Order: sequence, then C-alpha cells, then structure tokens
Amino acid sequence: MNNDRLLSFLGLCRRAGKMTIGNDAVTENINNGKAYLILLADDVSQRTEEAVRKTLSKCGSRLVIKKLPYSRDDMNAALGKFAGVMSVDDKGFAKKIIEMTGNE
Repeated sequence: MNNDRLLSFLGLCRRAGKMTIGNDAVTENINNGKAYLILLADDVSQRTEEAVRKTLSKCGSRLVIKKLPYSRDDMNAALGKFAGVMSVDDKGFAKKIIEMTGNE
C-alpha cells in the first residue's frame, strides 16, 4: 500500500463532501444509515474506539471499521481537520478505501 496515495485519496473524499469527521457526527451517520465505512486514526483512544463499536452493535450495523496507520496529526495534514473518527458516506469511496487498505 502506498500511504501517500491513501492519504491523498482520503483528502479527495473529504473535498468531495463524502466524509464526516468527528465522533458525534459519525455516530449520527451510523444511526441514520448514511455511513458506508468507519475509519479510525491509529492513535484514537480505546474509549473512543469502544464507543464507536458499541454504537454499531446497538443499531445492528455491519459496517466495516478500519484502523488506519496514521495519527490524528497525519489526518489533520491530509484532511485539513484534526480527525480521530471518520465515516465515509459514499459506497464508491468506501469500496476504494477498503481496496487500498487491504482486507485485514
């Protein structure tokens, strides 16, 4: 995986308006069925990660959660916003990000 390529693609996803950033906004998207993929920064707290997983299980969602190999600072540089929890709100973007990150 070419990390610079993935970061660039994440930036494109955000600029296209297909990404939601922030725990509360992502939780709302999960509950409303708008999210297709959940992304977590590598240094997101365990508590935050558990809260996202709990939200998914409460609403019976089978969304994929990917923990990215980037810190919140890396995400800030790529997205222009400090981000630990993100949702991808477009099926095509979500599919491509899953392909780029592998199926682990």
